[in-house]
Amino acid sequence: MPQSYAQILLHLVFATKGREPFLADPAIRRELYRYLCGIGRRMRCPILAAGGTADHVHALAGLCRTVTVADLLEELKGGSSKWIKEKGTALWTFRWQTGYAAFSVSRSQVDAVRRYIDSQEEHHRRVTFEAEFVELLRLHQVPYDERTLWD
Repeated sequence: MPQSYAQILLHLVFATKGREPFLADPAIRRELYRYLCGIGRRMRCPILAAGGTADHVHALAGLCRTVTVADLLEELKGGSSKWIKEKGTALWTFRWQTGYAAFSVSRSQVDAVRRYIDSQEEHHRRVTFEAEFVELLRLHQVPYDERTLWD
């Protein structure tokens, strides 16, 4: 076949270092989500939805067939970290955790994942990030070691 085709959708999750509430300001979060979308566009990996709370981000992304998951996350986290630090002296110590999660998403589940991402603030009034993250790992059958899960 003369062309290469791919339809790869990912639910990405990454948190601030120590889950510090650096993103408490809703205006900063909205700007951050737009910024992440810009990085995605530049990499030809569209961000279809982005949301989160004061200490973590969820994104629904299309993965370009020539970009690795690790490269996408490196650009999203590295670029946004630099951008956030420029937002004021209170954010100069901002850092993302080293790791991340990336879960495959079926095309039939895009709307459900988008709703889940859009409802993060409401969701976290009932469920902690830690409980949510462990449940996502469990649902996606990702093995993990509780001793090394958090930094």
